[in-house]
Amino acid sequence: MTTGTTTTAPRRRSPARTFLPLAVAAWLILEIWLLGVVAGAAGGFTVAVLLAGGLVLGVVVIKRAGRRAFRNLTRTFHQAQEQAMAGGTPSAPQPAKGSGNALTMLAGLLLILPGLLSDVAGLLLLLPPVRAFVSRRAGRTLERRMASGAPGGFGDAYTQARIHFPDGKVVQGEVIREDGSPAGGPGPDTGHRPPLTP
Repeated sequence: MTTGTTTTAPRRRSPARTFLPLAVAAWLILEIWLLGVVAGAAGGFTVAVLLAGGLVLGVVVIKRAGRRAFRNLTRTFHQAQEQAMAGGTPSAPQPAKGSGNALTMLAGLLLILPGLLSDVAGLLLLLPPVRAFVSRRAGRTLERRMASGAPGGFGDAYTQARIHFPDGKVVQGEVIREDGSPAGGPGPDTGHRPPLTP
């Protein structure tokens, strides 16, 4: 007895999986070469001071961004608690423009990494116009990738969450009539039904 043979086409490797390791290797080689050039021109002590300064500045940036994020979180919880005590429904917090801490923390991480190119990239990310530009580009890229995702995947869930936010709660259950039989059971349903639209 012969079973059917299935031929599967080889999966294409994504460009990111192909070029990301090459880009990281090229970046590392460039960082090492640049450190050697600066050490040859200005001396090893200057390079050590630059790397130590980047490390200290990066730690300070990450610490401040973390404190700011914790303050924002605490303020949001207090506002939600006050609204709940007042009897209102808590509204979704709207982040202020340019108050995102993710790119600031990324800037601090780039400053901590040893290397001059990463320090320059970290310093550029500390500038508000550059941070706003990178944030807009990253947001558009994320939305475009989420929209092109397969149905039922993460992109679809992300879109549904954005559509139904903030009150998109669905409770699964079964309707039981007062006489004990499940809804849609035998017999005509002659009871009053409220309208479907508000």
